[in-house]
Amino acid sequence: AVEEAHQRGTEIHAWFNPYRALHKSHIGNVSAGHISKTHPALVHRYGDYLWLDPGEREVQEYSLRVVMDVVKRYDIDGVQFDDYFYPDPSINGNRDFPDEASWKKYGARGKLNRGDWRRENVNAFISRIYSSIKAAKPWVKFGISPPGIWRPGDPPQIAGSDNYNKLYADSRKWLVNGWVDYFSPQLYWRIEPKEQSFPVLLNWWAQQNVRHLHLLPGLSSVNGLSPEWSPGEIPDQIRWVRKQPGVTGYIFYNATSLLP
Repeated sequence: AVEEAHQRGTEIHAWFNPYRALHKSHIGNVSAGHISKTHPALVHRYGDYLWLDPGEREVQEYSLRVVMDVVKRYDIDGVQFDDYFYPDPSINGNRDFPDEASWKKYGARGKLNRGDWRRENVNAFISRIYSSIKAAKPWVKFGISPPGIWRPGDPPQIAGSDNYNKLYADSRKWLVNGWVDYFSPQLYWRIEPKEQSFPVLLNWWAQQNVRHLHLLPGLSSVNGLSPEWSPGEIPDQIRWVRKQPGVTGYIFYNATSLLP
């Protein structure tokens, strides 16, 4: 894939979910080498998923090794993390993530409350991934595609999921601190509804881009095929992106919706 892409002037970015160990769509048995078999203490069943505990130091080491193995072995152009960090509680009846053991081991005696401790687990991992990639291959890019809403009320009219408190993803901090080469918040909403207004969120993220990194909002070409969206919605969003200062381009999700 790398060779064929490079022959056509196309970059290949390896896409990771660093904590999701097994998707609910999986059919059949997992291999004997799967982490749920080799290190079962690091894996929790959460709803229909298997999830690694971001608070376990061994998990952080494991996920870092996986990413860096790909970076070092293949001539990829970038690494991209999707929007999965701590799991959304809605996938498991809004039950809290079962990290009591790692909390007692690493966090309970510290100065941080549990929410801040969880966020710091993710923050430290993101920062370490960035610095590790740059130490090995400075030209390989690191990008993240977090949920498009950092927190409800930022900006004031915005409502929706509080990913700061649900996924423990302080995504604004990653952008402000420059722990990425590019940033692609998933702005998968229409222009008009004020509670998740595409241009309002686009402008807010551009204001957070104080280091002038590559800001590439995610546009939902999948939603663009739904009857609730007008045929002109995605082209209008592209026009908004092109006139928004501080925004470099855009990324479509997903490719299949662009095929004939």
